[in-house]
Amino acid sequence: MATTSDFRNGFVFKMDGDLYSISEFQHVKPGKGGAFVRTKLKNVKTGRVIERTFRSGDKIDDVRLEKKPFQFLYANGDEYIFMDNNTFDQVSINETIVGNAAKLMIDGMDLEILFNGEEALVVELPIFVVLKVAQTDPGFKGDTASGGSKPATLESGAVIQVPLFLEEGTRVKVDTRTGEYVERVK
Repeated sequence: MATTSDFRNGFVFKMDGDLYSISEFQHVKPGKGGAFVRTKLKNVKTGRVIERTFRSGDKIDDVRLEKKPFQFLYANGDEYIFMDNNTFDQVSINETIVGNAAKLMIDGMDLEILFNGEEALVVELPIFVVLKVAQTDPGFKGDTASGGSKPATLESGAVIQVPLFLEEGTRVKVDTRTGEYVERVK
């Protein structure tokens, strides 16, 4: 058990059956009445942010989470198979946990998985990934870098907007947080 005096950014605890991470907190000591702590909490699984106030000294259930490096091997139906980079053990994770990360994963990609004991909670991709454009409309003479965009299908299957001058086979950097094109990679 922990108390509100243990609060810090990134602290994870269990509340109402869900895991929450503290993204912001503020100890408030009014002139009248007891002290309290105002917090912004992020649900670890869904990413939803809520605000909650705790009385000073409230007890909470702290949780120890562990991030481990993994490599994505392949998809098998609605299961995704990953290999632990340290022990070479394989882990099968359901597509509901993998979520939107599946759109930007390719075989052999290194990533991290957040665990609570043996339970996988979140699959975290690197902030930027480099993928090859598998299919897009051809570029034409006069297409410029600042002149608009067109849809392109990446080797992972994701469809993003890219500049008009990009062609099939071009490698592009994609921001995994937003799913948007960043730049062309040589």
